[in-house]
This record gives sequence, structure tokens and C-alpha cells, in this order.
Amino acid sequence: MIRVVLVDDQELMRFGFRMVLDAQEDMDIVGEAGNGAQAVALAESLRPDVVLMDVRMPVLDGVEATKQITEAGFAKVLVMTTFDLDEYALSALRNGASGFLLKDTPPAHLVSALRSVASGDAVVSPSVTRRLLDRFLGSAGGQLRDAAVLDVLTEREREVLLLMAQGLSNTEIARKLFLSEATVKTHVGRVLSKLDLRDRVQAVVLAYETGLVRPGEH
Repeated sequence: MIRVVLVDDQELMRFGFRMVLDAQEDMDIVGEAGNGAQAVALAESLRPDVVLMDVRMPVLDGVEATKQITEAGFAKVLVMTTFDLDEYALSALRNGASGFLLKDTPPAHLVSALRSVASGDAVVSPSVTRRLLDRFLGSAGGQLRDAAVLDVLTEREREVLLLMAQGLSNTEIARKLFLSEATVKTHVGRVLSKLDLRDRVQAVVLAYETGLVRPGEH
């Protein structure tokens, strides 16, 4: 069973999510919260698999709650937002969220996303992440982190990271670099491990923040 905590300051929104998820045989809603502080407390006490988190809430917003939950290892977080170009969503990704979805996401996509996050995958496509980064980092005037953090990568791993940040799948990277897909998967795993990243989404964010990819370069 995938144990889920629902977090949204609108009770009607939580009710809608509960209706969708209660219909799934492999999901169990173990708790609900109306703000980020309650979310952190529930995640600590219940240790769910996934927290479905609104980003804009009173008391403690979803970004800070996401950071506290993921840093402590209480659960994985999937963020829900109203707008796809939402700086809160980007902040949540940078603070450990495994992805974000729009609140009007079709029920089938929501269920699929929760299953993906529970299994350890990220559910934000690199292309969506790039759009966020282009908008909110484009005016930052350069890199936000020291590019030296990438020095642990081999030349091939850096090349793979660059292609990941450009939104290419493992299959597309393999084709471009004339490698097997299994080899690319190994390189991706090493990149994530060496840079201490949870998933491809965080890899895309880091590629932008270190200047490996510049906003507007796709």
C-alpha cells in the first residue's frame, strides 16, 4: 500500500483528492493537514510514503514544509500548484520535492504521479523544469552556485548531465552519444550519486544553477 498524507488549506480540495485516491486499491490516505506546520508534524508521526502538498498555505507554506520533510527523510513530497509557471513550485523542487502537478491534473495522471514518486521517480518533466528556470533564474545575472561542484564528474558524466538538462531521455541520450541505453542509465546513476541528487529534476536545476546550462539555452 502507498500511504499518503493530503495537505491543502481548502477542505473541499482535500475532499476531491481523497475521493480519487480512496478509489485506488493500492493507496491509503493516512492523514490530512490544512497547513505546512501540521504537514510536517503528520509526516514525522505517520512516516507516509508520499505527502501531496499544496504550496500556498497559511502558518507555514508548502515550500518550507517540503524542505523540512525531505531533509528529515520523513517522506517524499509531490507538490500541487495552480499555475505551471509558479515560483513556489520551483522553490519546492529546489528544496526536495520529487515533482509538481497542476491542481486540475486529470485523476489518472495524479494517481500515476503518486505511484511514480512512491517508487522513487521524479514526475516533473525536464522541459517543464526548464521553463520554470528560464523564467525565474533568467534574471539572476549568472550562476547561483559554484561550478566547482561539478568537478567530481568525468567528462562523459558532465556530457550526460548537460543532455539531461536539455530534456533528453535516456534513449535519446544513448542515440546522441552512440551508447547503449544501459550505459546511459549507469552514467545517470553516477551523476546523481556523485552530486548527491535525488532525481533528474534536481539534476536539471543544478545544471542551471552552476551555469552548465544558461536560461534560454535549450
